[in-house]
Amino acid sequence: MKQNSIKAILLTFSLMLLLMVLYPLAMWGITQLSPNQGKGFLVADKNNQYYYENIGQSFSKDHYFWGRPSAVDYNAAGSGASNKGSNNQEYLQEVEKRLNDFLQKNPTVKKEDVPVDLITASGSGLDPNISVQGAIVQVDRIAKARGLDHEKVKELIDNQIEKPLLGSLGPDKINVLKLNIELDKLSK
Repeated sequence: MKQNSIKAILLTFSLMLLLMVLYPLAMWGITQLSPNQGKGFLVADKNNQYYYENIGQSFSKDHYFWGRPSAVDYNAAGSGASNKGSNNQEYLQEVEKRLNDFLQKNPTVKKEDVPVDLITASGSGLDPNISVQGAIVQVDRIAKARGLDHEKVKELIDNQIEKPLLGSLGPDKINVLKLNIELDKLSK
């Protein structure tokens, strides 16, 4: 028994050293080599207010593009999902409410044309991106609210499309914060 106890203690201390010291130091070192040293990417709007481009923001006014809903109310200190499955009645009611709210504010959009990313939260609850279709279905509302030509808004969307990593790893996407900042510049 003494022999097993010594092995268990040595294993515990070895894992503590590895997981509590060496691994965090290695991750910190890697972030120091990355752009902006792992501190995030700041974006300024027309009022020189700064936002992080890789964290979802809350946009709920009719004259802005809306992003993905957040299960954590866009709180970056506590990212996470709702962890409710697709057969959870409470979750289904929440998604149905989001869909109805979206359709009420976007009356020209049919229910079947609303992309899932506009009514379901991401795994982190802080996804800064939406699909291209998620932006396109909002064009009528935004053009009307801002008094802009539909084609100008669509052109803005086309200019903000981010292609997938290496051309094939993931879908095309649009960063909602950057899109809304450019929208504000367009509306000056």
